[in-house]
Amino acid sequence: MASQWDNEPRNERISHDEFELRKQIEEYYLPKQLIDAVLEMGHLPTDSTEARVGVAFMDIADYTYISKFLSPKENQDVLNGLYTAFNSVLRRHGGYLNKIEGDSLMFHYGGVIDPNTRGMSSEQAKRHIARELFYTCVEMQRVCVLFNQANDRFLSESVAPHERPALERAFQIISSLRTNMDLASSINALFQIRIRIGANIGEVTIGNFGPDGAKQWDIVGLPVIEAKRMESTAPAGGLRISEQFYTVLEETGVVDAYYNRFKKEAEALFGYYRDITKEELFRRTPVRIKDKQNARFDTYSIQVNPGLPEAISSQIELLLRHEWHGARRISELVQYYRGNRFVLAAVEDLFKRKGVRLRKSLIFATINPRKHAAVGERLGGNSSKVEEFIDANYSLFDLLADLGKFQDSVKQDVEQYPGEPEEFSSYASFMQAERTRLIEEFDRRRDAILRSAHFHRVVFPLVFNSIFASVVEYQNRAAHLEQVD
Repeated sequence: MASQWDNEPRNERISHDEFELRKQIEEYYLPKQLIDAVLEMGHLPTDSTEARVGVAFMDIADYTYISKFLSPKENQDVLNGLYTAFNSVLRRHGGYLNKIEGDSLMFHYGGVIDPNTRGMSSEQAKRHIARELFYTCVEMQRVCVLFNQANDRFLSESVAPHERPALERAFQIISSLRTNMDLASSINALFQIRIRIGANIGEVTIGNFGPDGAKQWDIVGLPVIEAKRMESTAPAGGLRISEQFYTVLEETGVVDAYYNRFKKEAEALFGYYRDITKEELFRRTPVRIKDKQNARFDTYSIQVNPGLPEAISSQIELLLRHEWHGARRISELVQYYRGNRFVLAAVEDLFKRKGVRLRKSLIFATINPRKHAAVGERLGGNSSKVEEFIDANYSLFDLLADLGKFQDSVKQDVEQYPGEPEEFSSYASFMQAERTRLIEEFDRRRDAILRSAHFHRVVFPLVFNSIFASVVEYQNRAAHLEQVD
């Protein structure tokens, strides 16, 4: 059948083909939300403006480790499926996907291209942005849990038909890994996509950035930088938000509403989190930035998954079957979650059920040698009674909390900055004064430096090597019993 363009001059046909290709390129690469906003405005927003926005960064924790299970093509398919799922969450809440960089992405709310905040007062927009940004972050974490299970419960309304193939390809890869009889145990134990999210709210400059031909609609400003810092220190599987963001959430009632919802979900699961307090759910945590001369940021670390303690416990139960590699991974997980009393309670209960014998007395003596000696003296030097006393009175969380206090104390001692140099009068006098000052400062801090080195090179590794050795001991005993049977 002849094409309608066959009778056209060749140069006109090429021109039309180029036009169609350019149109396809624009539709394929340019964000639809940006195009719709520009069309609605009726002109290109060439001037930058200042606006209050909510901005967040998401990053896949330890993706290099996860990618070892996948071929390059499978890596691409899994990431495309994951980002399709996240974009469906953004679209449902009205957020804008700013950029994707490898295994991380950036998104924001507010500004001239956000149709939902147009016509709102400044206060209304602030409240709307804070609420939608927060629940987007929470929902992304929960979608990630379902994605790990190749569970399509979130597909019903939010994913467009043309996006489903990307998700289905990712689900096929994950499902095949989890159903492979030779790999299933390893994959369920080791292949867990966990993301960390950092979010902030504040005034930024929003507009076009970059040279002609490579313009990008973007936002810049301190709130963006701080949001990235929130992400880099956020807990895997959770959120970290700035203090100013938390303040807005508290003012709007989101903090109380989310706490009540989380508690009900945990209670329905009969989970460890059913007793969580609001202060534990929204845990205020100072973060120090080394490249900013140890500048302190007050932040809030937020739990998202009501079934996290049970999930980690289940993962560790699978890891118990994987010899030294599994034992090392268990030690790493305990180390990572050492500040979470609910996760550690679930892990300790699992160890008791399985017969993994933690040497709490040794851990206690490693962290608190003087206290351990005092307990021994009080109990007449009877090591069995000392062990029973510590087992009865100290949970794994209690011991690792003491370890954390020890770590904080040595960190504060070492990170004290020397005073300011004296006023400059001449090169020779200035350098002599500086030499004297810095040597005296070092001498004053020598004990603190040695104490820090002892903690990091002896105490800290001994504690977690003790846990590792207890797991390997259990694995060897289980392997021997299997051989006997």
